Amino acid sequence: MKDQATIHGAVHTDLQHESAFKHVTGRATYTDDIAEPVGTLHAYLGVATETHARIRKIDLDPVRNAPGVIDVLTAEDIPGHNDISPTGRNDEPVFPTDKVEFNGQPLFAVIAETRDAARRAAERAKVDYDPLPHALDPVAAQEAGYPHITDPLTLSRGDASAALEKAKHRIGGRMVVGGQDHMYLEGHIAFAVPGEDDDVIVHCSTQHPSEAQHMVAHVLGVPSNAVTVNVRRMGGGFGGKESQMNLFCAVAAIAAKKWNRAVKIRPDRDQDMTATGKRHDFVIDYDVGFDDEGRIEAVDGQFAARCGYSSDLSGPVTDRALFHADNAYFYPHVRLESHPMKTNTVSNTAFRGFGGPQGVIAAERMVEEIAYALGKDTLDIRKANFYGEGRDVTPYHQTVEDNIMPRIVEELEASADYQSRREAVLAHNAKGGIIRRGIALTPVKFGISFTATWYNQAGALVHVYNDGSIHLNHGGTEMGQGLNTKVAQVVAETFQVDVDRIKITRTTTEKVPNTSATAASSGSDLNGMAALDAAEQIKARLVDFATERWQAEPEEVQFRPNRVQIRDEVISFDAFIKEAYMARVHLSAAGFYKTPKIHWDRATGKGRPFYYYAYGAACSEVEIDTLTGEYRVLRTDILHDVGRSLNPVLDKGQVEGAFIQGMGWLTTEELWWDDAGRLRTHAPSTYKIPLASDRPREFNVNLADWSENREMTIKRSKAVGEPPFMLGISVFEALSMAVASVADYRECPRLDAPATPERVLMAVERLKAGRAA
Repeated sequence: MKDQATIHGAVHTDLQHESAFKHVTGRATYTDDIAEPVGTLHAYLGVATETHARIRKIDLDPVRNAPGVIDVLTAEDIPGHNDISPTGRNDEPVFPTDKVEFNGQPLFAVIAETRDAARRAAERAKVDYDPLPHALDPVAAQEAGYPHITDPLTLSRGDASAALEKAKHRIGGRMVVGGQDHMYLEGHIAFAVPGEDDDVIVHCSTQHPSEAQHMVAHVLGVPSNAVTVNVRRMGGGFGGKESQMNLFCAVAAIAAKKWNRAVKIRPDRDQDMTATGKRHDFVIDYDVGFDDEGRIEAVDGQFAARCGYSSDLSGPVTDRALFHADNAYFYPHVRLESHPMKTNTVSNTAFRGFGGPQGVIAAERMVEEIAYALGKDTLDIRKANFYGEGRDVTPYHQTVEDNIMPRIVEELEASADYQSRREAVLAHNAKGGIIRRGIALTPVKFGISFTATWYNQAGALVHVYNDGSIHLNHGGTEMGQGLNTKVAQVVAETFQVDVDRIKITRTTTEKVPNTSATAASSGSDLNGMAALDAAEQIKARLVDFATERWQAEPEEVQFRPNRVQIRDEVISFDAFIKEAYMARVHLSAAGFYKTPKIHWDRATGKGRPFYYYAYGAACSEVEIDTLTGEYRVLRTDILHDVGRSLNPVLDKGQVEGAFIQGMGWLTTEELWWDDAGRLRTHAPSTYKIPLASDRPREFNVNLADWSENREMTIKRSKAVGEPPFMLGISVFEALSMAVASVADYRECPRLDAPATPERVLMAVERLKAGRAA
């Protein structure tokens, strides 16, 4: 019999975010919305006002005597270990004991009856410092002899030095790439409720519940089974809540157990921005050799990063910058080195792309250099250097097996009408005048998997209740990206039921243990497969039950939309589940998944760190005012590869948002420390994220619907969180072309990022001065 019915929420179909109405109506519950028990206390951090100094003495009596204050937490009050380093390097204390390493470093926490009382009291501390010299950026740190904060990495293939010497053309340069604040809508927050014995429950906004669990256990000196971490949803994360939440969870938990009362800590936006890490700034020195056609022959790259005072995740972040320093291009001979520098700034951390964007933009700068040196279109140089047959091995010795980059670029070049628009841009600029235009089409190839191989695993828990309703829990966290919606679609498809009957519950370490961070674009890949495993276990038991109960063959048991067909008999899903329950069929399963094929040897710089690659391309056109440096984005066209999309409308939204955030990183989002080491861009009033008015006037986003992941990912889809972030580079490159027009495209403008109007204006003036000379 032919089945014409369908299920609501099947995979590969558009389905709105499961909390969409709650988001827009304000009914979505976040950590700060949880009802507080009677007697809840509030914590606030007291922070250092020096950048690098020895602590001679701290007088906290004025703090303790302030109205509403219960007491103050210091390092002496930590019952376990005074360390929250996510990599176990023991270099990130909850509170320092003898030395301040950056301006704004937390020194203590005030515990008070109200948040306002705690916040006001924190300002009363009297700290006597013995100032020490400081270094704020990677170059200053190198000059001052500061150490690497973690072990550097070298990727090498061939003989880069010899090939550079032999190359007909050779260009070297330096590019400064700025950092970025996460600027999530919901700031950091932790709410700890003490339990009996060693138990404590922590509600918080974290992308890594298991790490928060282990860190709280570590500082309390208790086993992990005594700590439960709950996350219903986050108001954005972008990597800023992968490890940075550890501090707030630790403070809340220590205080909760010390006073046996619930404790909440929520910094204001200024303290959130000064006390937590950001995207790593990089200073990149490159040396590239190439032939007359613009084909790259050798590359040497040195990647120095502002890592901050502790290691945090700087090791894997700077590693990934090297992994993506090739972007979509083959380097016959290559040597890439990372220099993760300790600096007297807040410890930088994960951010969407996890170092990859800093590597990709270095590749694109080298393409620019070659194009302007040879008088060619940058797109021609890109095409000449794409990976291809016989040119398919990366600097880390992984073979690129799924390369669809040429097709992506070819289709976008046609749909965006790149060639004729570029001719129009050239004609416009040839007339001279104040307003200059630029256009650029840039690609991205992004490796998908955690480079820490052990993180490529996930668990899930599925219950089918005897009324046919389904409970789903997995180890991923929902931060607005639609992960819960996608995983629910996978389970609904497996059982052939409407997605409405699936209840997704908060992420909790009580249900799924040892979870990996929701990061590295792996949320759907890992948790979707784990949920599928659990659902298929239950489904297999149901098939076994049906074959026995109806004396049927397994192939005669078919799950249809919201019902089950056994031979010619059709029974509703609810009734079928009820019968299975009465027959004592186990209707619950824990699923598990680990990514296959991946391996990585960091010591040799060789392996297959990525399961597959995601691809995309963007074409952006801009115009600049050469008298002020101000600019606007006229049009952007994007074609992005998500494989067989689990949910096209959600994936398209992710592409759009990632592009805008990437554009912001490279244009307006400037972090600035003064000479004293104080972060001056510490609030929305001084730190400029893109506005609605900054988006391209014309914005066309399409998914490559013909793509299908050749690897056995969840329903043949591909990750979408991070790869499209780098599409914003097209705006940066277009700005560069507009600037280059004032010198007839004879010189690469060498814009540093972010390309603020001030930097654009200075680049214009520099090229004008050079032309005049």
